[in-house]
Amino acid sequence: MKMTMYIDDDLLARVMEATGATSKTKAIDLALREMDRKAKLIKLTGEGLGLEAEELKDAVEQAYDLEVMRNLEKPTHYARKSRPR
Repeated sequence: MKMTMYIDDDLLARVMEATGATSKTKAIDLALREMDRKAKLIKLTGEGLGLEAEELKDAVEQAYDLEVMRNLEKPTHYARKSRPR
């Protein structure tokens, strides 16, 4: 759809830089899609997935302890492969 709009040039330039958009149209499309995504996320979190508070508490394993799980993890070591010369 083609339309005439008045958009702040500096704001549009910042959005283009932040998103890597190569055109004004792409930047505006990305910005609109992001606002739509954010609004849906806010609505979803506000609804609490349709669960009561007690149901949400029961959805998480009581014995779950993130700190303990992190301490049990073995660190991953990455090494460079030797290249033939």
